[in-house]
Amino acid sequence: MLIVRNATFPDGRTGQDVLTEAGRITAIGPNLTAPAACEAVDAQGQLLSPPFVDAHFHMDATLSVGLPRMNESGTLLEGIAVWGELKPQLTQDALIERALQYCDWAVAKGLLGIRSHVDVCDDRLLAVDALLHVKQRVAPYLDLQLVAFPQDGLLRSPSALANLKRALDRGVDAIGGIPHFERTMAEGAESVRILCELAAERGLRVDMHCDESDDPLSRHIETLAFHTQRLGLHGRVTGSHLTSMHSMDNYYVSKLLPLMREAQVHAIANPLINITLQGRHDTYPKRRGMTRVPELMAAGITVAFGHDCVMDPWYSLGSADMLEVAQMGLHVAQMTSQVQMRACFDAVTVNAARILGLQGYGIEVGAHADFVLLQARDPVEAIRLRAARLMVVRRGKVVARTPAATAALSLPGRPASVDWALRR
Repeated sequence: MLIVRNATFPDGRTGQDVLTEAGRITAIGPNLTAPAACEAVDAQGQLLSPPFVDAHFHMDATLSVGLPRMNESGTLLEGIAVWGELKPQLTQDALIERALQYCDWAVAKGLLGIRSHVDVCDDRLLAVDALLHVKQRVAPYLDLQLVAFPQDGLLRSPSALANLKRALDRGVDAIGGIPHFERTMAEGAESVRILCELAAERGLRVDMHCDESDDPLSRHIETLAFHTQRLGLHGRVTGSHLTSMHSMDNYYVSKLLPLMREAQVHAIANPLINITLQGRHDTYPKRRGMTRVPELMAAGITVAFGHDCVMDPWYSLGSADMLEVAQMGLHVAQMTSQVQMRACFDAVTVNAARILGLQGYGIEVGAHADFVLLQARDPVEAIRLRAARLMVVRRGKVVARTPAATAALSLPGRPASVDWALRR
């Protein structure tokens, strides 16, 4: 048993105790009574949040930066080319080792739920088998959801559809696609139809790389919304990236957003990667590239942020820190009101969990006892400081701790130390 006392919740409630037993939250409220044998943690008014959730990631490629070479242009297409060169050299042991190392980083950062796309265009399905193994290994402390992803195009790669079905048969959770990378717009639309019908047949979720392009005429999200509506897949389908929406004309978007809302299609933006990969063909002004996050949210569409890449052919930085992702999303989308900044925090917690369909998520009675204690007083401060994860709890057990961030000063007439979480 574990009780956390005097915590602040993301919704602003203060002085809250959270009692856990057998991996579940059993009581919430001020001044709870707990058994004498119960481990007690004093939150001292700090923010107790549900764990971070990364709605879009590529764990098969993570920590492979520089193999077999660097992406010198920094473009999406060169990243795909580098990954294609690396695939024949991959070994299952190396994939597993890198993925497990990343999962360690994630847990230390309070990231306990990840949806990872896994390339199925390698006939060996090496990455699929590796990540299925990793999923089983990390299950006690991290929810890993896998998406069968035809990186080279469902119709462009001769064996992609057969391999995707094989991956699903082996236990991969959801269906992915990349329609904008097919040879033509027509083939892209056809790939969306095939994949959505397969999802309906198998009762699975869909998460499609959709319109990851600066081309305003890349409009596969419209087709995805149409087939979602046609097949009754409401609430089970996600369009990831959607960067072409950044460049679309406003009239067309005014038509598109209601279609997405009606079909209950979710959206995932990947701020760090979208701002890095998109706009590479622009001189000045350069487009930001990230999709229209505030407009999507205002339309009633569930929007999450993903990390997408960490130290791989597309992005050589990253550290599994979803507060870094939220901070970049906030800046790029110019979401600087208090309400909007809190919405960016939701985009890496509750919204992402909703898109993944995580059961028992949240700080409420009956939910899993999964949460993270942050060195901050509210979500905005957590984003501003990329707050230290003082304690990470999974199923009622502490799985990671980080010391509070302080600085020792030697300044005449000033305090000897500074707490980074400056009090307002």
